[in-house]
Amino acid sequence: MQPSPHFDPVRATKKLLREARSGALATLMPDSGDPYCSLVNVATAPSGAPLLLISRLAVHTKNILADPRVSLMLDERREGDPLEGARIMLMGRAGATKDEGARRRYLTRHPEAEMFAGFADFGMFEVTISGAHLVAGFGRIVDLDAEAILTRTDDARELVDAESAILAHMNTDHSDAVGLYATKLLGAQEGAWQCVGCDPEGLELQLARRALRLIFPGRICERATLRQVLKDLADQARAAAS
Repeated sequence: MQPSPHFDPVRATKKLLREARSGALATLMPDSGDPYCSLVNVATAPSGAPLLLISRLAVHTKNILADPRVSLMLDERREGDPLEGARIMLMGRAGATKDEGARRRYLTRHPEAEMFAGFADFGMFEVTISGAHLVAGFGRIVDLDAEAILTRTDDARELVDAESAILAHMNTDHSDAVGLYATKLLGAQEGAWQCVGCDPEGLELQLARRALRLIFPGRICERATLRQVLKDLADQARAAAS
């Protein structure tokens, strides 16, 4: 089915990918090959690849260790009929990662997981996406490859490596701007919004378990450029508030 005019499936998919905080994970039972589905919390790597913190005692983790093929469905969790909302089904392979950045990004989005993240049976897994199927309404059903929906980071190491410092700076020194981004630029409710992610294409803002994606006007690879863009966005938000 062809998407309707003025609909950007890549933008819609990337937004869902970054804003999702939980999803349905499908794995394969090793003996029978039967599908097994479970509910998991998710975060994303700088590239947008899904990150999972899962226990090796869980059935889905045992399945992954036997056969890494998975699918992961994410939806926008809006009120009303869930079938009227957008959702994406990601296909790929899940594998364990020892990357401390992955652990940090996950716990920033799911701080409640700190209480069990250190248990010996828990580990971080990253899903290497091979493709995606987006359903976003009538005439908005699109298949996409991984290259289209992931974010390049090879030319933005300065920004990626500085993410922790950027988040701390924004949340400590510019919490007012973070709140304005959410309420005036993205139309969200008032509250103690936090900046929980930064990559070359945008910021992730979060209030409790609700997440929003603030997309940059252009790709950013350096901190100096980021500072100017964030200032410009804050000026836009303040103008909208006046």
